[in-house]
Amino acid sequence: MKKPQTSRPLGAAHTALFHQIYEALRDRIQRGELRPGDRLVEDRLAEDFGVSRNPVREAIRMLSADGLIDVNARRGVYIAVPDPAKIQELVEIRAVLEGHNARLAARRGNPKLLAAAGRILERGQAALSAEKTGSLGRLNDEFHKALARASENESLSEMLGSMRLKSSLGFAMSDPVVQAQSWQEHAGILQAILDGDEDAAEALSRSHVLKAGDRARERLEAAQATS
Repeated sequence: MKKPQTSRPLGAAHTALFHQIYEALRDRIQRGELRPGDRLVEDRLAEDFGVSRNPVREAIRMLSADGLIDVNARRGVYIAVPDPAKIQELVEIRAVLEGHNARLAARRGNPKLLAAAGRILERGQAALSAEKTGSLGRLNDEFHKALARASENESLSEMLGSMRLKSSLGFAMSDPVVQAQSWQEHAGILQAILDGDEDAAEALSRSHVLKAGDRARERLEAAQATS
């Protein structure tokens, strides 16, 4: 006798939609496709995703809880404009975590995980050479996630994911010179890890984050001065 099929819990489809929209918007913010100050319109988002306004509204609530968007009853919904001082605090924490992560990746030297990071590095360098800069934000995020996996420390990887999310508003890159410098630094970090040089891997990774943080702070302070 066949067991009766269990029906999907009421609201499960709605919850899945909500998470899909949340993750899609969060990823676009992290990659710099949505910039601080950009406006989000519920009706337009619902149309883009092919859903009703309810899951869009819930996704917006969660993004607001993450500090990635600001919701104002009069002005509407906007990508949050980060505070330079807050970004600096996050950078200081992230630099320590990224540095230790690189040290662990060099110590463990997992060839499969490091090869995956190497393939992403090659794609980033190819995109840079072809001036396909639109994909660099996504590839940058993928590269850092690959290095986090290479540490083989799940708790550290989760902490880094949280730090990347919180600092992403200040880290969007559009200057081609800065993008080229960033990918050169990626190559140096990965080479130190492949060489098993824990000290160099940690130092280069920390420096990479701190330099990006300095650029972010300068850019945000300049924007505040002209607003």
